[in-house]
Amino acid sequence: MTDYAVGDVQGCLDPLLQLLETVAFDAKQDRLISVGDLINRGPKSLETLRFCYGLGDSFKMVLGNHDLHLLAIAHGVRGPTPKDTLDEILNAPDREQLLSWLQQQPLLLQIGQYHIVHAGIPPIWDLPTAHRLAAEVSSVLTSNVAGDYFHHMYGNQPALWSEQLTSPERWRVITNYLTRMRFCTAEGELELESKSAVKAALPYKPWFAHHSQRNADDKIIFGHWAALEGRDCGNNIFALDTGCVWGGPMRLMNLDTQEYFHQLA
Repeated sequence: MTDYAVGDVQGCLDPLLQLLETVAFDAKQDRLISVGDLINRGPKSLETLRFCYGLGDSFKMVLGNHDLHLLAIAHGVRGPTPKDTLDEILNAPDREQLLSWLQQQPLLLQIGQYHIVHAGIPPIWDLPTAHRLAAEVSSVLTSNVAGDYFHHMYGNQPALWSEQLTSPERWRVITNYLTRMRFCTAEGELELESKSAVKAALPYKPWFAHHSQRNADDKIIFGHWAALEGRDCGNNIFALDTGCVWGGPMRLMNLDTQEYFHQLA
């Protein structure tokens, strides 16, 4: 069995299928793992959801900010933006089946030696803490208060984690770290406006540029940050969002060999 991780698909199903053909992906024995943002902006969001759902146990993913945005719209707490390409999903006859499945997906996933997250792990959390807090939000998403979670999900505050935070602010900041973060301070204060590759006003730096509580041997795979274009982010940090929906290639990573494969849309 071979595990393959793929960067943000965002409804660009055709290059994903071409990549899987390139590596001779066999759903009977291999697994595909998504770093999140399966949908939105690209042309085939509904088909992408159906394809990944249809892989069954051969597919794993973490939720990205676009996936959560779709779920918030479906819960009636937001309307689609002009840039969203979600109408086909929202109007599909199998909408409820697909969205229920999507809502059950985690925010952080461990596959062997790798930890897969959409945006990143803040430098103030070690990995056991990150997994504990991600599971806390997942338990809310699969509970009868999920609607309350989505109602309060949007916003940039609080910008700094504290164990003393209570819901809904607690849920929001955990979600922002795991699905929206690019820049933060060494103390974990978020700066959520900048989207450039590596620059923000000091003391903000890319989350992976700070000294971290994580062990240097811990391997983290993430997406979300298309402006990085998949560049080297340091030892054992693997950036998979190479901006396919914006004209770049899609990136697939063999987790056994750490080899990258690329495909333009």
